[in-house]
Amino acid sequence: MKTKITILLLLLCFSFAGYAQKLKPYNLSFPKLADKWDEAMPLGNGMLGALIWEKNNKLRLSLDRADLWDERKAMDISKFNFKWVEEQVHKNNYGAVQKLGDEPYDRSPFPTKLPAAALEFDMAKLGKVVANDLDIETALNTVKFENGTVFNCYIHATEQRGYFSFSDLKAADLLPSLIVHNYSNNQTEKGDNSHAGVGLQKLGYGKGTVVNTPNSVRYHQPTYEGHYFEVLVQWQKIGKNQMIGSWTITSDKAASLPAISTTAKEPTGWIEHTAWWKNFWSKSSISVPDASIQKQYYLEMYKLGSVSRKGAPAITLQAVWTADNGSLPPWKGDFHNDLNTQLSYWPTYTGNRLAEGATFTDWLWKIRDRNLSYTKQYFGVEGLNVPGVVTLNGDPMGGWIQYSLSPTVGAWAAQHFYWQWKYSMDDTFLKTRAYPYIHDVATYLENITRLKDGVRKLPLSSSPEYNDNSIKAWFLEWTNFDLSLTKFLFKAAAEVSLANGKAEERKHWLTILSQLPEYEVNETGFTIAPGANLTSSHRHMSQYMAIYPLDLLDANKEQDKTVIDNSLKRIEEMGTRAWCGYSFSWMASLYARAYQADKAVKQLEIFASNFCSANSFHLNGDQKGGQYSGFTYRPFTLEGNFAFAQGVQELLVQSRNNYIQVFPAVPQSWANVSFKDLRTEGAFLVSANKENGVPAKVKIYAEKGGLLRVKLPFKTYVAKDVPAGSVKMGDDGIAEIKLKPKQTVTFENGYE
Repeated sequence: MKTKITILLLLLCFSFAGYAQKLKPYNLSFPKLADKWDEAMPLGNGMLGALIWEKNNKLRLSLDRADLWDERKAMDISKFNFKWVEEQVHKNNYGAVQKLGDEPYDRSPFPTKLPAAALEFDMAKLGKVVANDLDIETALNTVKFENGTVFNCYIHATEQRGYFSFSDLKAADLLPSLIVHNYSNNQTEKGDNSHAGVGLQKLGYGKGTVVNTPNSVRYHQPTYEGHYFEVLVQWQKIGKNQMIGSWTITSDKAASLPAISTTAKEPTGWIEHTAWWKNFWSKSSISVPDASIQKQYYLEMYKLGSVSRKGAPAITLQAVWTADNGSLPPWKGDFHNDLNTQLSYWPTYTGNRLAEGATFTDWLWKIRDRNLSYTKQYFGVEGLNVPGVVTLNGDPMGGWIQYSLSPTVGAWAAQHFYWQWKYSMDDTFLKTRAYPYIHDVATYLENITRLKDGVRKLPLSSSPEYNDNSIKAWFLEWTNFDLSLTKFLFKAAAEVSLANGKAEERKHWLTILSQLPEYEVNETGFTIAPGANLTSSHRHMSQYMAIYPLDLLDANKEQDKTVIDNSLKRIEEMGTRAWCGYSFSWMASLYARAYQADKAVKQLEIFASNFCSANSFHLNGDQKGGQYSGFTYRPFTLEGNFAFAQGVQELLVQSRNNYIQVFPAVPQSWANVSFKDLRTEGAFLVSANKENGVPAKVKIYAEKGGLLRVKLPFKTYVAKDVPAGSVKMGDDGIAEIKLKPKQTVTFENGYE
């Protein structure tokens, strides 16, 4: 048995050393271990996660599982409803609303995401660290010590198990220690400026049990109402100087508990693990001349592959990297659907990672029944809406209910069903997921709005976090945030109805759409709401939803361009002092949609340099002392990271108004730019390159076939791989060609 494990360990090490390093320039490499959890080396597979760092002279692996939740209810949604809230707003009695809808979120430690445990090794027996590297191509962390000892660890891409190994150990008595969190004592830890919640002991759990054997440790932690989770660590010493081990986390609520053996599980799945990552990286690639943006982009895509996997929950605020600081995670690590979950999935569509994007729609579909019940109970109508702040199983959590119980969250969630269909053109998904989901949200929005004098009105409207949690956060007329989402939703409902063969239903939704008022715009561009201009710096770009991500305006149309340009000018006038990191990421896409390439790039550079920790985590606040923002705290959330990745992709290719555009917002200073297999609406895979300042070639593969409408980055072209004359150029500068499934067309610059 020892011989077999030794051979496997050696093969494992050779695999680590010999794997191709195409992405090596973008790896995380440091001469030491991080001394903060939010600067650690991140590993994950969508369900399990680990952060590798140093704490109290121990090599520490913070262990996490995505579905570890305390789902006890703090807010009683049966005690109030939307109509009652409307009445209290009109009575100027908002304190009563805050007492029922907001205070329980702050007062109660639950519901919340839970951290699992930590695994530690005594570094006094290991020596000084000289290298700490994360190979993003294989999701492998390697730590080298001055005395020659090497530590490797990874989380298997498709199995719910993490692995670790030591080679050339100088300390024969080195053993793993499992560190349990303070769920049942009164210990507190020093604050780390991470916007952490109360101590974990506030959850009131019973004391966990730890059972040790010579080659394993098993931790059983009771949680609430008879639930529990377990952590199992197993290892095998090989000779005097090698060790190999594994760990896993299970719970009574997991779909299936993996078998727990009494010996360390051998790492026979390395080939399968690296094959998954090889396939992930093969989906698309980019090359831009800005080194900081290029590296940050690939680190974002690595994190995307680490936190989004079929069968796992949607991406929460911290996904599989829950804070390891003895406290509840920032904002309880929950599902924030007033911005955070949506932005987290932006890069999956253009980035050709539809499988990763589907984890969001899969989760939304899974909680659909609960959301239908919530809609009926709280809004009093049939149809579907989604809470803005929600637990793992779909229950509303409350807290600032203008947004956590917003009337239009379902519309923004529905956009991801629409995108999943438009970017895949999957007819089965259309019929079984996109159409019924969007139909249900449209039904709800028709029912909740009121028709008066031919115009539809929302009883109460808001714009995320504008005026925070005061009564002034409610508007009696449409905000542009709510109105844009509602316009998008009815437009999408008409489109999916027609695609599903329901022409009469399409007419109905278009009629409802025509009953919505026009956007509220003036010389400042989009206002917050009628009579409410943007008058100060504000972190949410929600009033500009129609520009991006909803794609309801087009900068190529004169009237739209005026609104867009005035809006961006207004944002600039108000400055960035109240912005968080994700504001800069979102702003990059807004500038890209306006063809303001240099300004878009500047937002990306600011985000990467000022709002991320050394390991690339988005920390919300300005980490350089407030250079760009008055927020200087460091709560880690992921949406800014993934919105950054989409901001980069928006520079290179855009899907807009039933056509695509190649190199829409590339700075002139970027002489050499290329990308491969970025995906657009219509299920087209696009590759292009710009050489010595001149766009040279655009190659488009039609996965499903259909009418390709593309705005090329050159005025004259030579079309290859298609019959002569099959490409038609319109007066609007958009080239059209009908392509068969799996057909490719290549456009080369005519240099005229």
